[in-house]
Amino acid sequence: MTDRNLHWAPIPVGDVVPGEPPVPITVWPVPAPHGEETMSNAMGVRLVHNLTHPSDLVIDLAAGPQLARAVIASRRRNHLQAPRQVGWGPEAATLIVTGWPTGDASPVQFFVRCRASLVPGGCVAVLLPHGEVVLPVDVVIAAKRAGLAYLQHIVAADRPPRRGQQTQLDIHTDVLILTRSPMRAGGGDG
Repeated sequence: MTDRNLHWAPIPVGDVVPGEPPVPITVWPVPAPHGEETMSNAMGVRLVHNLTHPSDLVIDLAAGPQLARAVIASRRRNHLQAPRQVGWGPEAATLIVTGWPTGDASPVQFFVRCRASLVPGGCVAVLLPHGEVVLPVDVVIAAKRAGLAYLQHIVAADRPPRRGQQTQLDIHTDVLILTRSPMRAGGGDG
């Protein structure tokens, strides 16, 4: 018997960062966000199309309208929320997208709330400005303490890399994809 509402996290491809298991690194050639916005329109479209299916629920905690536009255009459903609000709604989401930092809650508390709001196999996409070396590590540690797994690292750059050429990437955003794994190695939800 299969559960039609269960969606597995995407299987990423690309280079990998050593770990248990290794975490793939993917380069997305998308424009940088403007001003105080979390992402560009192209980033919103890539996140929605790569991490959700039609009619899936997306929780938008990002600054700017880019993700909402992508959700509407791709026929997904969304809850547009401020991170500090009390409830994100009773229905579990397939994708939660947020900038960083997230507000008043501690990072672990925030990720515990995310985990409780995700379907098994659902993802949290955390968008970080590129350049702070320690910040992605701190985010991953907090997410793991909350029971989320580190699935993929996306590097967003203005120019795409060219095969066979050494290209200096103009990286502007690191996107950490975290997942509520359907099953842990021990058999429990994790």
